[in-house]
Amino acid sequence: MPIKEKKIPNRKCLGCMESFPKKELIRLVRSPEGELSLDFTGKKSGRGAYICHNKTCFLKARKAKRFEKNLECEIPEDVYASLEAELENT
Repeated sequence: MPIKEKKIPNRKCLGCMESFPKKELIRLVRSPEGELSLDFTGKKSGRGAYICHNKTCFLKARKAKRFEKNLECEIPEDVYASLEAELENT
């Protein structure tokens, strides 16, 4: 019996609109309570928006308001600041 390969989930970056394996992207999640946070495990419950580790992708997605459209809520400035700081650290 052949060994079944595990399927690697892909997600689309909101900046460059390219698909990457889920583990390679940074996830911004809106919890069912409406709280926004960065999710490094990929396991928090809620609606997620993904961005690759490229600052130009982040700036492009922010300018086009793709985070707001994808998460269906307003994004506070402090969440953007923490996401930008995370991109600078990688």
